[in-house]
Amino acid sequence: MQNSNQNKKVFFIHGFEGSPNGAWRPWMMGELDKHDIYACALSMPNPKTPEVSEWINEVKRHVDSNQHDKVYLVGHSLGGTAILRYLETYQGKNIDGVVIISAPCHKNKNQKIDTFLDTDFNWNIMKNKIPKIAVIHGDNDPYVSMSDAEETAKELGGKLIVIPNGKHLNGSAGFVRLPECLDVLLEMTK
Repeated sequence: MQNSNQNKKVFFIHGFEGSPNGAWRPWMMGELDKHDIYACALSMPNPKTPEVSEWINEVKRHVDSNQHDKVYLVGHSLGGTAILRYLETYQGKNIDGVVIISAPCHKNKNQKIDTFLDTDFNWNIMKNKIPKIAVIHGDNDPYVSMSDAEETAKELGGKLIVIPNGKHLNGSAGFVRLPECLDVLLEMTK
């Protein structure tokens, strides 16, 4: 019964060179508002020269300051990778769900994000910390391999949602709405 008093809060974490209000995030926040779910897109530090510790600390700051709420994290691209890195250290109990979108779990051509991917993920330490996990990926993402999405979903026991011709599921790929993400979040928050 005590959970009925908890507010549901969704925090969006943008990717490399991204911004809080890019792509589909404004649409998502508007849709979640219609369901009385608080949503906020975080402004990550130094998006052009990201440091893994700064991004982890920013996610941690928002999760920690909402200890009495049910928190849902949605990360796009490097934002998803930052969430995974954060989960390796997460000790709380208030994250109820995570959605990882177009996020790398292995190094790729973008060397500016190598600090996020220098070491392998400790999947075992993350596996049982979060009750609900979904991974969303375009089947023809030019930046992040589909195998990264498959590995993340498999290792964390999450649901994998593949978007045909979704590319990187960002604004440049024409994504100003992402109903698949909305659907999975509404399912998680029930």
